[in-house]
Amino acid sequence: MKGIILAGGTGTRLLPLTALTSKQLLPVYDRPMIFYPLNTLIRASVKDILIIVSPGHSGNFLNLLGSMFRKFGVNLSFIVQKSPRGLAEAYILAEDFLDGESSTLVLGDNIFEDDFTEAIRTFEKGGRIFAKEVSDPERFGVVEFDENHEVISIEEKPIAPRSQFAIPGIYIFDKDVVERAKTLTPSERGELEITDLQRYYLSKHMLDVRLIEGAWFDTGTFESLFEASVFAREKKLGDRSHPMINEAIREFNAEYKGIVSLKK
Repeated sequence: MKGIILAGGTGTRLLPLTALTSKQLLPVYDRPMIFYPLNTLIRASVKDILIIVSPGHSGNFLNLLGSMFRKFGVNLSFIVQKSPRGLAEAYILAEDFLDGESSTLVLGDNIFEDDFTEAIRTFEKGGRIFAKEVSDPERFGVVEFDENHEVISIEEKPIAPRSQFAIPGIYIFDKDVVERAKTLTPSERGELEITDLQRYYLSKHMLDVRLIEGAWFDTGTFESLFEASVFAREKKLGDRSHPMINEAIREFNAEYKGIVSLKK
């Protein structure tokens, strides 16, 4: 199992905050946002992680993360997405990195309270996605269940959602997802939709959908970014992160303070 964090895009909904840095490097309480999806993968023992970044902010990611986790046996790779063409493009960009292995893709602006370790470690074949009941499903991909809780449809940001169950930004797929992503045609929005991949696996009876119970934040708006920060503070999400994450942050802080002291 390999990990992908999609941290590209322009973050225009968060201007002027994103005028100088990536959305995924904005603070969520006591740490940059990127550490939350990193934690999701690292605590599931995913050791090889590709971070897909935008051209304008690639240096910021390298300056922060660089070799931060190398001593822990976690290998971070970076690739630039020149222009965002949809979530499914992540698999095409990651083809060489994945090298025929399954992957867990986490959106860099999604923060979860739930622990996905079991769901990631037990994955074998096909696709596995998640669903969360929300009040505004029209903002997301939407999954519809029948009375037996079997999935009967998946839609991308529908005007009239068939259910209240949104699909959060964490997706687990087998090695075939790369070739399948290459066959996609852009939607009316001009993007390669990840819901098209999900529908393909559903049509082959190879899609597993699990409900998540804990809080989920898609921090693409000012309000959701603020709510995520408040939640992280109140629930002490940082303290509940994998010890490796917190140790790496402490070491980075100590080293940075040392460099600043020398400059003085």
